[in-house]
Amino acid sequence: MAQESMDFSDPGGRDPAPALSRLLGDAAMARGALGACATALAILDAASPSRPVTYVNAAFEQMFGVRAQDALGRPLGALVFRGDEALLHRMLAESVFAKPVRAWSKDGAQRPAELALGALRDRDGRVTHWIASFADRSELERLRAELDSLRAPAAKAA
Repeated sequence: MAQESMDFSDPGGRDPAPALSRLLGDAAMARGALGACATALAILDAASPSRPVTYVNAAFEQMFGVRAQDALGRPLGALVFRGDEALLHRMLAESVFAKPVRAWSKDGAQRPAELALGALRDRDGRVTHWIASFADRSELERLRAELDSLRAPAAKAA
């Protein structure tokens, strides 16, 4: 999505209404796309040291059992890493942008996931927000355990 810069205080006589309308429409479309995404997403405020959550989509709510209004303003670690904020901060500091993690839902159930991080930057290149994307690895982990259990009797027989 291309970004257009416009000074809304421009005394040049241009009517800012069409640009503002387009900007608002683009924002609504982006929000709708994030909301409809089947991947669990959380947006974090990079300007705050605690990296509080500013947005979660419906897939995040479903995967972790946390309502959006309960997630907003809280650190991601408090929501899904049993308070382990250091994990997220290490990934951001080490520039590790995709990693299997153990997360937990609100009910205490473990949620194996692949956490991917992406940075949103302003015009000057400063990171303003982080996008945290969680891919559910539960089925993969279940199949891996099943395969291991099938290998165990074969190894004993040999």
